[in-house]
Formats: sequence, structure tokens, C-alpha cells
Amino acid sequence: MKNPSAFNQFFKRLLSPLGLHVVGFSILAIATLVLGIRVGLDWRTTSESNQDAMATRRAQLKAFELQTAPLRGLDKRVADSRKQIDTFYAKRIPPSYSAILEKLGELEATSHVQLTRVQYTQAVGSGDLTEIKMDAGLTGDYPAILRFINGMERSQTFFLIRTMALTGQQSGAVGLRLSVSTWLRPADAAASGIAIEGDQNNATPNTQAPDADGKGQ
Repeated sequence: MKNPSAFNQFFKRLLSPLGLHVVGFSILAIATLVLGIRVGLDWRTTSESNQDAMATRRAQLKAFELQTAPLRGLDKRVADSRKQIDTFYAKRIPPSYSAILEKLGELEATSHVQLTRVQYTQAVGSGDLTEIKMDAGLTGDYPAILRFINGMERSQTFFLIRTMALTGQQSGAVGLRLSVSTWLRPADAAASGIAIEGDQNNATPNTQAPDADGKGQ
């Protein structure tokens, strides 16, 4: 058994100001160490969370950049497209109804075919252009008809051949029926006097090929 006097002496030293300081300092040191370990663990967890959040933000930013990439320079592309359209209109769209007639007359003369009739119909206008439909009949030998069709396809004036059908053959000459479209600007189409498609009150089909002034032969 330990000496009671020694225990009492230790207990007295522990309760002395110096002993209490030592005990308090030890408790504080342990608390500081525990708190430091806890802060370190929390910082590591927070750091990892921040890294995950930053990675998520970078991925979202990259996805946004990819989504908006096609829109970059869109205003310039729209302006370029508008310019190309205006150039096409200026070069390929006839400025008037008489220009269409003049071009058909040139093709007829250079191909050595005969336009037996041309019926014009104006489609209901929409957008920047109005379609002018032409139902034409022509006669000539095969080479002449081929020259006419080739000339129409290569013409500076924009013609779209929709359908072709042979209507007969006699003495080396063949008959061909063509359905062709071209386009006018709405104001030019309105001034042409061509009957609007579906308007039975104003339907005035041409049964003869008109000359360059728009009059029948």
C-alpha cells in the first residue's frame, strides 16, 4: 500500500496553483489537438467538395460553349445569306413579265421550234417571290426540242421544268407539252395582269404564244 503521506503530498501539489496550471494546460493542449484534427478533416472534406463543384461548373461551361458555338457569328452569316439571295434575285429572277416573254421568244428563235400555245397562271403570292406557272406546247424535230429544253435549263432567267410529255409525232415533227415555272417579285407579278390560280372570275388563259409585248400572235 502506498504511503498516505506521499499521496497527500501529490494531491496537495496537484491542487496547488502550479499543479492546476499544468492540468489546465494539458486539457487545453488535448482540446487543441482534437480541434485541429477535426478542422483538418473538415477542410479536407470541404476541399474535395469544392473540387467536385468546380469540376461540375467546368463541365457545364464546356457544354454551354458547345451549345452556343453554332450561334457565333450568326448575324454575319445571316447578312451573307441575305446578300447571296439578293444577288440571285438580281441575276436569275426576271424583272418583269415582258422579260419572261422576251426570253421565251429568244429560245424559240434560236432552237427553231414553234410555241403553239402558252398559258400563264400566277400562284398565290407568298414570301419574297410569286410563282408564275406556264403550260406550254411546242413542235419541232427532236434536235430542235432538245436545244429548246437545254437552253431553258441553261438560261440566265430562272426556269424550273416540272413536267414534260410527248403529245404526238407527224412528218418528222414531234409535239411536246411542258409545265414550267419561273418567279417574279410580288409587285411585278401584281402589275402583270396574269390570272391568279384558282380565281375563276379572272381566269383568262392564253391559247396562243404571246410576243414580247404580252399580246397573242
